[in-house]
Amino acid sequence: MLDANNDLGAALFKTWTEKQRCDEIQKLVEGYRKGVPVGILCKMSETIAGDKKKAKKYLKLFLTEAERKAAIESSSASMLPLITAVMK
Repeated sequence: MLDANNDLGAALFKTWTEKQRCDEIQKLVEGYRKGVPVGILCKMSETIAGDKKKAKKYLKLFLTEAERKAAIESSSASMLPLITAVMK
C-alpha cells in the first residue's frame, strides 16, 4: 500500500534547513499538546530531524521534562521503546 511513499516524507525533509526542521517539529509539539498521539509525535520528529539523536534534541527543546516523563509513563508497552528513545 505504501510501497512508493513509505518514507513519511523523509526524502523531502532531507532538503530542509535546520530552521525548517526545527519549526516543523515545534508545530508537531503544539499538535501533541492538542491531542496528536505521542507515537506520531516521536516518529514524525525522528523522520523530520533525520535521526533519533536530533529528534531527541528538538523534543527536549520544546517539551518540559514533566511532559516528556508523562509521555513515557502513559505509553503502551509496544510504543515504549520508541517513545523512550526520543523522550529520555
